[in-house]
Amino acid sequence: MSSVKTTFTPIEWAERACEALMAKFEPEQLPPDRFHYHQGVFLSGMEKCWRETGKDGYYDYLKRWVDSQVQPDGSFKKIKLDELDDIQPGVLLFNLYEKTGDERYKKALDTIVPLLKSWKTNPSGGFWHKEHYPNQMWLDGLYMAGPIATMYGKTFGDSDYFDMMAYQAILMEKHTKDQVTGLLYHGWDETKEAEWADPATGLAPEFWGRAIGWYPVALLEMFEYMPEDHKDKEKLVAILQDLLTALPKFQDEATGLWYQVVDKGERPDNWLENSCTALYVHAIAKAVRFGCLDESYLAAAWKGYQGVIDTLKFDENGRVLIGNICIGTGIGDYAHYIARPTSENDLHGAGAFILMCVEMSLAKPGA
Repeated sequence: MSSVKTTFTPIEWAERACEALMAKFEPEQLPPDRFHYHQGVFLSGMEKCWRETGKDGYYDYLKRWVDSQVQPDGSFKKIKLDELDDIQPGVLLFNLYEKTGDERYKKALDTIVPLLKSWKTNPSGGFWHKEHYPNQMWLDGLYMAGPIATMYGKTFGDSDYFDMMAYQAILMEKHTKDQVTGLLYHGWDETKEAEWADPATGLAPEFWGRAIGWYPVALLEMFEYMPEDHKDKEKLVAILQDLLTALPKFQDEATGLWYQVVDKGERPDNWLENSCTALYVHAIAKAVRFGCLDESYLAAAWKGYQGVIDTLKFDENGRVLIGNICIGTGIGDYAHYIARPTSENDLHGAGAFILMCVEMSLAKPGA
């Protein structure tokens, strides 16, 4: 195993991450063995990489995974239809339907997306994250439902989905935002019954890195499909700006990375985490590209990008290893987040890395 001594462009790094995972897994073997966001975020990154490079091997790979999960009649081999996490990979179906005209992809979308219209909600109308977590809203949930719902609304002409997901995003921010730091708590339980919920506010106890990352990434995806003149667009842009302008204050000066628990970098047991950094970099750079943030914020994005690149290693076959990725994590206290194991080339970490690299390939070069 060796450290990185080679300089690649951002899109070349994205390709190397795609190829490392392609070498590790046949698409049908991507874990877990169901339709789930772990594969969804990785393959979403791969789809963006395919769009930028035109290399059909990426398209063929993600199509093989989808075809291993979506049966010829449009039903799913294995999916949990009561968890937002299993709705997210449906974003991959739109491009496949457009390119192939195969009705199975539309049937699959028609199975999962309309579920959101009757999704279980807390008293304020916020989506439960999972059936077995009653009334819990998690920041991650906007990434799981927002992009697919707005894509469906635009593709199939149903504006209800724009209103629905704007409402979810606004409700979530209203109840999770900390006015002092500008950061968002990992979750909120309106009923205050979750074991982690603050008895007065229902809030999760900490600002967890990756959860905060999913939220602006989702908003920016939603902006690609929502009408420019949507009644809530201005409010959503302001929410995005408030969060993204808060993040650089918590960026580690020495490395450019962000911490697992974002606001407690001074604690000796806290640690720097790559997947949250990658999501923040992606979101900041994309917000600049969309005209939502001043170009000066690209300095923080390039610093974070380089910070992640500086942590990379290669294995004995010369394939890139992305480390310092927190494994999948629920809501808990400080000790809970700090004790989470890390992994290398974990799918959502690799997906976040590829999303970052593709977006930075579109960004104005750093100083």
